Amino acid sequence: MNVFELDRQYVAPTYARFPIQIVKGKGSLVWDHQGKQYIDLGSGIAVNSLGLADNGWIQAVTAQLGAVQHTSNLYYTEPCAELAQQLCLRTGMKKVFFSNSGAEANECAIKAARKYACEKKGPDAYTIVTLNDSFHGRTLTTLAATGQSAFHQHFLPLTPGFVSCEPTAEDLRKTVAQQKTAAILFEIVRGEGGVLPLEAEFVEAMVALAREQDILLIADEVQCGNGRSGKLYSYMHYGFTPDIVTTAKGLGGGLPIGATMLGEKAEHVFTPGLNGSTFGGNPAVCAGAQYVLGQIDETLLSQVQEKADYVFQTLQGCKGIQSVTGLGLMIGVKPVKPAKQVVQACMDRGVLVLTAKDRVRLLPALNIPFPLLRQAVEILKEVCTEESV
Repeated sequence: MNVFELDRQYVAPTYARFPIQIVKGKGSLVWDHQGKQYIDLGSGIAVNSLGLADNGWIQAVTAQLGAVQHTSNLYYTEPCAELAQQLCLRTGMKKVFFSNSGAEANECAIKAARKYACEKKGPDAYTIVTLNDSFHGRTLTTLAATGQSAFHQHFLPLTPGFVSCEPTAEDLRKTVAQQKTAAILFEIVRGEGGVLPLEAEFVEAMVALAREQDILLIADEVQCGNGRSGKLYSYMHYGFTPDIVTTAKGLGGGLPIGATMLGEKAEHVFTPGLNGSTFGGNPAVCAGAQYVLGQIDETLLSQVQEKADYVFQTLQGCKGIQSVTGLGLMIGVKPVKPAKQVVQACMDRGVLVLTAKDRVRLLPALNIPFPLLRQAVEILKEVCTEESV
């Protein structure tokens, strides 16, 4: 049997896969099993921050694999400690808990917020307020946090203690007033919800409300973090510091990692035995993440913003495109045609793009060469502009 047949027979059918087998890649180019080349504007859904087969990343990971590939968290390892240090120094956070995914990072943040609120306000102060059109993961608890009812179907009852509201100051204040709130969990850019950035006015009101009522602010930077927005973390565009920051995806550069960064209010909520992860802080994964984080400097961030400006300026107002939203290289393009039709047409012409609701979603590697980006965006523009057959 070929790979397609093996997958259909033995892999749980949870993904609507495209009929492409990716066999190799370099930078922002990938090749399928038939030798066809594609420009990758998805980067593994914002995971391959530096593209595929980055030489420095490979060297960092393989060097660690040759020393210690894994040890339990009963012992210390240098990559884990040094990565935590880098994250704290660059964000102002105080402590880091490592896991394997964004969902796990968010689970940890929820646990930290509930313990903090229980100690400060009492055991009934456990509600986490989230935003409509948000996405926070696929565990039962992070599904409950996700502000999209479509993801809740078939899995009820979900973990209690979550309520979602519109991202307006009025609706947030009304929602918070209706229960004892432990935290507000939010994405600066709601990626799965349509690549929708929060308005600065709402963020300002949210921060003020949280400070006024000692409600923890949890920034979910799983997809929009690690340089993708043009800042190291997207909340940095808005001039405030959350109490907890979660991230994953692009931090590992291709290996699974989750990180929950705890600020001053939450840095002491966990004591030995209150949380854990067998593979959290894995030395090989942390070595790769250290390399990725080291590459996200001001020069790269400036290039991200320059590339983002190009994409917005090229696509906004074009025939066949209704709107362009996003922040940095996390971009949503709403075409007149169905988004899935655009994705297929781009794929036929050698460009891989994603969807988010009714939008085409672009998440290229942060270091995608400008010529490749221009080529891919022109193809996307042509596909959106052409009359449907």
